[in-house]
Amino acid sequence: MSVPYETAAYESAESPESPEEHLARLLGRALNSFELPDETLRRLDCALAHDSALHSAHHSAGLHRRVYRHTWLLADGSALTLWELVHNTVPGGEQHHEVYLDEEELRALGPCSGLGPQPDGPELELELVVPAEPVELSCLPAPRHVYVPDGSADHARRLLRRAENADRPGTELAARLASASAHEITQAFGGPGRARLGFSLYEHAFLLADGAELSLWEVEHTATPDGRHMCEVYASEDAARRAMERRAAQVS
Repeated sequence: MSVPYETAAYESAESPESPEEHLARLLGRALNSFELPDETLRRLDCALAHDSALHSAHHSAGLHRRVYRHTWLLADGSALTLWELVHNTVPGGEQHHEVYLDEEELRALGPCSGLGPQPDGPELELELVVPAEPVELSCLPAPRHVYVPDGSADHARRLLRRAENADRPGTELAARLASASAHEITQAFGGPGRARLGFSLYEHAFLLADGAELSLWEVEHTATPDGRHMCEVYASEDAARRAMERRAAQVS
């Protein structure tokens, strides 16, 4: 499925990489580029501009799979999209690139595609790079986080800005979060007996540009002298839960 060219943020003519160079680089690293139809490559020869964006990312225990959307604006005003799957087969192992003509073809690969489980589709069988013993790996384990690219760096800045605790994460962590490309927010629950104090604990998990993962832990509560709402942010879950206990003790 192609993205309408009106909605894509195409690279300008001053971009250091031309549409032809971008296509050549994509095809050069994709293991299955020879499977693309000749007609598709002929259409891309007349591309005027291009855009690339992270579509989805799944990371867990050193294994990763990411899907990128590459869209070209053609001379006839239409748009053509290729979908790139990037994954490794062993924790910390070499990453592999594959390219597909449409999203439905990628979804047919099933949960290993990074686009969510598709129970009717076949499993993608991935071969270990250098196995110590013969091992068959039919699918990567379920990821802990399902990241969404949605202004993640701005989200991190806003979260740190509204934190009122003096021991909130500092400038070093904030600088790392400036490269966040996607994030996920999940709710964790505090100890029993906290409902009357209005405690909530959230994990804000961020996927950084280098593939690393980083989480901030947000405590929202009304355990203040005047009962007003307060937001605190910590670099670890343990620190956040200890803060909840201290706040609860102060008003009990």
